[in-house]
Amino acid sequence: MPYAAITYRVKPGHEDEIAAVFAEFQRVDTPEFSAADGSSTGRLLGTGVFVKDDVLVRVIHYEGEFAAVGRHVARQKGVHILEARLAPFLAEQRDTSSSEGFAAYFRDALMRSVSQLTVDTHPAQG
Repeated sequence: MPYAAITYRVKPGHEDEIAAVFAEFQRVDTPEFSAADGSSTGRLLGTGVFVKDDVLVRVIHYEGEFAAVGRHVARQKGVHILEARLAPFLAEQRDTSSSEGFAAYFRDALMRSVSQLTVDTHPAQG
């Protein structure tokens, strides 16, 4: 089950305000996401958000394809509310008002994964 990390460049010195925005975040309506035909394509398993100085990182634990995560999240009302409230603290503005714009930012802000270790990949100990 992979992890992904999305970066945001934020204005330094606003960590408390940013934490308040995320504390009031309205979670997605369902962790399950599906294709246009209704077939299941995966689910969100968890998220974490971290901020320090001018960098905010959202870590996403999911099953399925990452592009499907972006499409699912882009359709969520709570995500668009969060994006609007976060906008004053962003160092780089972007258009996430539409599902397409949000999905494009989500894809473009994806950090390169260099390692993902889980209990499933741990060598058996004898």
